[in-house]
Amino acid sequence: MNLLRIPPGITAPVGLVAQWALSRDHQRRPGTTALAVALAVPSLVTLVAVERRFRTAGTTTDPVRVDRASALVTQGPNAVSRNPIYLGFAGLLLANAIGRRSWPSMVIAAGFVALTDRVQIPVEEAALQAKFGDEYTQYRARVPRWIGPFG
Repeated sequence: MNLLRIPPGITAPVGLVAQWALSRDHQRRPGTTALAVALAVPSLVTLVAVERRFRTAGTTTDPVRVDRASALVTQGPNAVSRNPIYLGFAGLLLANAIGRRSWPSMVIAAGFVALTDRVQIPVEEAALQAKFGDEYTQYRARVPRWIGPFG
């Protein structure tokens, strides 16, 4: 496996540990803690919802073996973002950085998004395009990569 393509399911938890290590002496504040929770909860809900949708569709969430995808999931969170799992991971990293009030932790969250967007997702998109053809092309045209105008 290419070292640059370490799956986001590994890089996100590593990022959380790095955030903790960089900001162990942080001081919680009620406002930032509330904001962090407000971001973390929907991020976790998204992760659970996507996992359930993929399981119901009988397809894989394994980012290393995208070729094993047996269905193109386009409903639920996938109707809003083509990568809601990565969006959920990014939300958790951002929530942790906000809760810790840590700029270095923000850099880790941004690094996760950049690495995932530039290294992991293009490989997945190529595999899905090859597997699902026009159906995936239409899906890509109507649903952003991340969310909103930032797709």
